[in-house]
Amino acid sequence: MRRLIQKVLVANRGEIALRVIRGCRELGIATVAVYSDADRAALHVLHADEAYRLGPSPATESYLRGDLILAIAQRVGADAIHPGYGFLSENAEFAEACKEADVIFIGPPAAAMRVLGSKTSARQAADRAQMPRVPGSVTGLASADEALLVAAEIGYPVMLKAAAGGGGKGMRAVTGADDLASAYTAASSEALRSFGSGEVYLEKLIDRPRHIEIQLMADEHGNCIYLGERECSVQRRHQKVIEEAPSAVVNDDLRRRMGEAAVRLALSAGYVNAGTVEFLVDAEENFYFLEMNTRLQVEHPVTEMVTGLDLVHMQLHIAMGEPLPLRQEEVRLRGHAVECRIYAEDPENNFFPCPGEITLLEQPGGPGIREDCAIYPGWTVPLDYDPMLSKLIAYGEDRVTAIDRMLRALDEYVVGGIRTNIGLFQRILRDEDFRAARIDTGYLERLLARPQELLPDETPEDVVAVAAAIFTALQTPAVAPVVGADESRWLQSARAEGLRR
Repeated sequence: MRRLIQKVLVANRGEIALRVIRGCRELGIATVAVYSDADRAALHVLHADEAYRLGPSPATESYLRGDLILAIAQRVGADAIHPGYGFLSENAEFAEACKEADVIFIGPPAAAMRVLGSKTSARQAADRAQMPRVPGSVTGLASADEALLVAAEIGYPVMLKAAAGGGGKGMRAVTGADDLASAYTAASSEALRSFGSGEVYLEKLIDRPRHIEIQLMADEHGNCIYLGERECSVQRRHQKVIEEAPSAVVNDDLRRRMGEAAVRLALSAGYVNAGTVEFLVDAEENFYFLEMNTRLQVEHPVTEMVTGLDLVHMQLHIAMGEPLPLRQEEVRLRGHAVECRIYAEDPENNFFPCPGEITLLEQPGGPGIREDCAIYPGWTVPLDYDPMLSKLIAYGEDRVTAIDRMLRALDEYVVGGIRTNIGLFQRILRDEDFRAARIDTGYLERLLARPQELLPDETPEDVVAVAAAIFTALQTPAVAPVVGADESRWLQSARAEGLRR
């Protein structure tokens, strides 16, 4: 049934909120932003047609308050809510509350979210869909003793995982029986603190796998297609760092088999809207179901770049009850895209978060470069949320061109006032193993364990000299203040202050 959406409340913040606002505006849909106290001056607030305060800065008192968000949507006459990713995006109770309030939730139905949102119930769904999955338990473990029994059956090494988990929390790798009981207690406790549920399950640890995922789109008319794959093997502590599309090791046959398995799972669960099925792929090209993310993902731009499709537009059209605009045989992949997640963190200090004011910002551009961000000079990166500043995406006709364009863009990218991980990306993209696509989920940890190599003809003294020059440039106005005879002291002071910023 066709439903008209005229106003969307975006229940999120940062770059994804701005991304959704832009997508709505292109379709002539009005937007409503919500914000916490820390985000009063955030860019998504300035770009939306309307903006309303949610509450104090902690997410539990603002972006996770579904009741407040729904009340604002009803008060301002929003037809729909787009949750972005994180926060309420995979909360089945919130999706259900939206439906009961006659507000469209732009995402899957609550029932499909419940089946696929929990990792254990998703593993059961994978079995029903005859999809290969990593060997292990399909229900939560009742005790450490049960974990020992399952591990003995499938063999070590094994991985304990939180059933409601994500982002590497509640996970422990175990190489032998002696360590399993303590790892079970630690994983369960961390899962309880992070997700409100201490349920953990156990699966076989695949040796040096690649992390490859399939992007899906499904409508409410029973149509479901896959839009190629993304490779997310460059990870740190199970958090994705670089994503690219397509994968350098996936051929047409493997892509078709993984895509058809993912579609089978989605259809069996009654899935609608955007979703991603994640797999581990071993050296023999065997693939194993890992989990399904029932939302738009951080890395969706690389799929947009190689398919030419706008996934936010597709989400909105599906939410309005429209059928998918193309069939599987009409999906075309061309070129290669790479995405780097730029964070306010210090790789030289154990990746410690580095919030603070952005005093200088020079953003990259040029052919093949896209940046999804919500930062500006003078904005303060808050302590309260994930410190991701932006997503930098490079596109080229092949992988080498995309990587070289990304390196050029990273060289142009200057963020003053805080530390970032830009230098880490420059190191990865110049690494011979990465450029040859010799990567797996352990690649980044191995790279970080190696001494950092200097560039050709570069000495340690050169590095110190360059660092000192950059520091001086950031502390000194680029142009000397012009002091004219008619210029007041107030104007001179204002100009000097502006140049310092």
